[in-house]
Amino acid sequence: MSESFWGTFVFSVGVIIIALIFFMQRVTTSQEQLSVLIKETTEAAMWDAFDEEAYQKTANDTDGRPVVRINREAFVESFVRRFAQNASLANTYVIEIYDVSEYPPKVSLKVKTKEGGVVLNENYDFNITNQIDAILETTY
Repeated sequence: MSESFWGTFVFSVGVIIIALIFFMQRVTTSQEQLSVLIKETTEAAMWDAFDEEAYQKTANDTDGRPVVRINREAFVESFVRRFAQNASLANTYVIEIYDVSEYPPKVSLKVKTKEGGVVLNENYDFNITNQIDAILETTY
């Protein structure tokens, strides 16, 4: 009789552990995808906001060193548009762009989201913040 209780206990613990592993894997995978999305979106938005007119104008100066500059408004517009096109509709995101330097081109931003789920009638919620500081590098 006690062997059957132990068997039931081991089976129940195994099911609980497998459920927790699947839940944590889902959270980790979705956040890894989000961090890659933020990195790629930031780089693409910086290239979209690249000021070609200032680059061409300063490339013909006497010192021959062109100025690499981005447009602040164009960056914010492009980042939000690109992020909205590729982000998951199941989550709510808060985007905080707190530093955009036009020259030299540097951007600092945060994307906050909540991730959660239910495991064995327990609600789990995680507040996750992804932060990136990016500098546009070019060769001239």
